[in-house]
Amino acid sequence: MEEGSSSDTGALRSRWRKVRRNPFFHFLLAIFVGVIAGLGAVVFRRLIALMHNLFFYGQASLVFNALQHAKASAWGAGIILAPVVGGLIVVWLVRSFAPEAKGHGVPEVMDAIYYKAGVIRPVVVIVKALASAITIGSGGSVGREGPIIQIGAAFGSSLAGWLYLPEWQRLGLIAAGAGAGIAATFNTPVGGVLFAVELMLVEISARTLVPVMIATGTATLVSRLLLGNYPSFIIPPDIIAETAHMDIRNYLVFALLGIIVGGIGLFFTRMLYWTEDFFERILPSAYLRAVVGMGAVGITIWIIFLFSGKYYVEGVGYATIQDVLDGVLLNPGFLLLLVLLKILSFSTTLAAGGSGGVFSPSLFVGALLGAACILLFNSLFPGLHMHIATGAALGMAGMVASSTGAAVTGAVMIFEMTNDYHIIIPLILVASIAFGIRRMVTRDSIYTLKLLRRGHYIPEARHSNLYLMRSASSLVETPLLRLHDHRLLKDLHRLLRRYPRLPHILLIRDGKPVAAIASHRVHEILGRRNLPEDTPLLELASTDWILLRRDVQLYELVAAFRSSGAEIALLSEDGETPQHHSSVSAMVTSEDILADTSLPVLLLHPEMKP
Repeated sequence: MEEGSSSDTGALRSRWRKVRRNPFFHFLLAIFVGVIAGLGAVVFRRLIALMHNLFFYGQASLVFNALQHAKASAWGAGIILAPVVGGLIVVWLVRSFAPEAKGHGVPEVMDAIYYKAGVIRPVVVIVKALASAITIGSGGSVGREGPIIQIGAAFGSSLAGWLYLPEWQRLGLIAAGAGAGIAATFNTPVGGVLFAVELMLVEISARTLVPVMIATGTATLVSRLLLGNYPSFIIPPDIIAETAHMDIRNYLVFALLGIIVGGIGLFFTRMLYWTEDFFERILPSAYLRAVVGMGAVGITIWIIFLFSGKYYVEGVGYATIQDVLDGVLLNPGFLLLLVLLKILSFSTTLAAGGSGGVFSPSLFVGALLGAACILLFNSLFPGLHMHIATGAALGMAGMVASSTGAAVTGAVMIFEMTNDYHIIIPLILVASIAFGIRRMVTRDSIYTLKLLRRGHYIPEARHSNLYLMRSASSLVETPLLRLHDHRLLKDLHRLLRRYPRLPHILLIRDGKPVAAIASHRVHEILGRRNLPEDTPLLELASTDWILLRRDVQLYELVAAFRSSGAEIALLSEDGETPQHHSSVSAMVTSEDILADTSLPVLLLHPEMKP
């Protein structure tokens, strides 16, 4: 009996393995993920409506239009306390049940993909939905896209876990859930696919991309069936069509707009993390941060309401964006003031422990900044005749590209919203320049910077295995300076005047290498003002290296770094222990790999799970 039972179990497992390998099964799962993501987007929007009506009017109602400004609160000046109460509830929820639900969501999904083998706890779905709905509904200045992305990704991960799917399928379903979430939110299926490709997929192939396409298409269909086939914003098509008749002067203005938006996108990112650090430094208690931070947000929206009759920067801010697209807000000074207040209130909301996305705030900032720039350009150059709706659309694409790093997604999503092909070239121009401006300063987006601060590195690109077949010598670009081990720091200062680029340093004793200093370490040493000039270089060098052949392939080099924990490799013709320093032809480090590509970083750090 036991033998038969064991045989039956084995047969069932064998059949299940065959089912899991069947592409059609994977596609059915993608449809299921898309349905849940679409329903999740609808339910989440209804939940935001409920919380907004409760906190602002004391009513249990699901009636809410994000494109219309909220009416005056029933509480009057008491609305200042609504974000505070909401913030305290959110802090309790997050601290008690799911710490990963804090913040803007997407970094946690990326962290799960690269550091946790794609495992996201199911409880995150519920806690993230509640925490974000309360934050947004009570007046917190964050977006609804990040939470929906995290909810869709969490369901994809949970479904893969329940069915015991292999890791590659789990990662694919996470990307599918994330892309489906953003597609359902904005009614932009192509944008959802590109978002998953740019930020989520660790492998781009038919077996991963097709499920993402299926899930985003399904989620968009579900959203359209339940919410209607409407764009997120109503952009006047005749105005956008004017871009078909613009000349070189207009495109020069678009290029300048891309530069400005890229710079503000960098400020937008840095301001968030500066504010978080500031709050943690001066307010050690999470609940105290919620009271002070959300109180500041409440005061901000109340003062804005007193002077303008609108809350403007509260919640997702879609109504303000629609005002710009409709040409209602025409004062560039007021627009720029709202840009500043939105950045401050958004940063403060998340620093205070709120839960919500960065996508909507980046659209808000981009739309108002783009409109303000167009108004100023028109006043300086009256012959341009550009509409602020065009500037707003281009600003949104540029801000998404600069802050999130999803440059293609930003351009294509705005294109899908306008449904006018004529604007695609200006969109590409502004988004590309804005992304490039931020990338010139730092490789990290608003998503990856959060993880970098934890010491978690996220790759910028995906490479085929062909890259790893290159030899280690292909990385050799940094010169190698050989010095006797008795040399001092002052000798290094003098010798480096001959080198336009900081070299790796190999210290030699009796003709044999004894220690090494990588070029990035040389840079750190030169920046330390407190080091005495007579410091021996040997005290600053490392004796921890590995020896490899010059023609060793990159995947072997990465594996050697990973297994040894070393960061320096000496290369020679035979890979044997050098009897003389002349047999060492070059030195490469883990930093050389990071400078050349983002892929091997997954393998360099032992805790990473590619």
